[in-house]
Amino acid sequence: MNVCLFASEFKALAQWLKRQMRADEHFTLGYEAEDSQFVRFNQGKVRQAYPVLQIELTIRLIRNERHSSTRVNLSGVFEHDSVQLGVNLQQLRSLLDVLPADPYLLLNTQEWTSERQVAGHVPEMQNVIDTICDLSKGLDMVGIYAGGTLYRGFASSWGSYGWHQCANTIFDWSLFNATGEAVKTTYGSAQWDTQELKDLFIKAHEQLEHLGKPRISLKPGEYRAYLAPAALDEVLGMLSYSAFSAKAFATRQSPLQLLQLGKQQLSPLVSMRQQASTGFEPGFGYDGAPSQDVELIEAGKLVGQLISSRSGAEYGLQANCAGKAEMPHSLEMDPGELATQEVLRELGTGLYISNLWYLNYSDVGAGRLTGMTRFATFWVENGRIAGPIETMRFDDSIYDILGTYLLALTREQALCIDSDTYERRHLGSHLIPGALLERLTLTL
Repeated sequence: MNVCLFASEFKALAQWLKRQMRADEHFTLGYEAEDSQFVRFNQGKVRQAYPVLQIELTIRLIRNERHSSTRVNLSGVFEHDSVQLGVNLQQLRSLLDVLPADPYLLLNTQEWTSERQVAGHVPEMQNVIDTICDLSKGLDMVGIYAGGTLYRGFASSWGSYGWHQCANTIFDWSLFNATGEAVKTTYGSAQWDTQELKDLFIKAHEQLEHLGKPRISLKPGEYRAYLAPAALDEVLGMLSYSAFSAKAFATRQSPLQLLQLGKQQLSPLVSMRQQASTGFEPGFGYDGAPSQDVELIEAGKLVGQLISSRSGAEYGLQANCAGKAEMPHSLEMDPGELATQEVLRELGTGLYISNLWYLNYSDVGAGRLTGMTRFATFWVENGRIAGPIETMRFDDSIYDILGTYLLALTREQALCIDSDTYERRHLGSHLIPGALLERLTLTL
């Protein structure tokens, strides 16, 4: 199914549905589709290679202050899909007869048009396989590749129409040594770059050799540390769930509540925003409002929050096109002045943390996070990697990690594309630097 057919069928379904509306009814349509290729590797060889073509449509029917929605899997054939849509329309009408009014329903009834294409290059599948297999020769590599074009659409009975398409690729892989230790790396980009992938393989192979050194046991305590972008991405990913949510702030459930109240602060080095205009996400939200860039933290101070239409109605705020979960999907954190090649020298003696995992809150109100070191985490002495450490748990406040003990951020930023494929590929991304810390607390 080519690009034109995706767009034309969605527009045809929206026009068909508009003709079915009764005088007191309105609708919104959300469209999610992808045309992707997946390849699974094990021991450096292809184990599965398969395409995925799927189309989903979410229809919401509104009558006065009542609304209900359902999701439909489409075939891509208008004659079949319009019949299925008609069946679901009747079911939604029956539901609205018994549903109560929603006092916080806030709808965008403006007429608008938005069409955006994020330029991208997806390589031929055989080229991907040949490149990865060649780079993996002699290595125990396990990984999964996903690449292709993703489509998003929105339409409403009020005349709004949005269409979005973006092509990108992501390769998530690990290199293992004979003892089962691993180095995990992820490469994601809108423009597939074979040389950049080769450079990442070289770096991963170097770290794999360091993993062969005797393991170093550390006692619980406070250590100077460097969080590589993938590790910092885990921290920011955990924060993203509720830290910037207007509802979480209003109900005193945000882990950045103390920052909002002025009782804590972050480092002046920290500035971040929801940068929808340069990310992979569409130029419109789930409820039909045009996307907005939102400054969240500026020089360590909280300056914004993500406000959905529902939170806007409930708390008397101006909505800024945040989704239902009020999470940033295109988070960008400003870089610093530390050159990545100088990280080990500037670290001196301490921890080089490539990845973190199993993060959770140990105290949400205080902004305390806990989690485990993972994969390639090394002990560094006098600017040189001495060896891998035993897996350790950290427990620290975000006001320490990105506040009191933040020494520097790297000049280079890494693009971390959402690798989640649950139900579908996603459009989220983080653009973030690495972080040098004066202190990180290991607890066990």
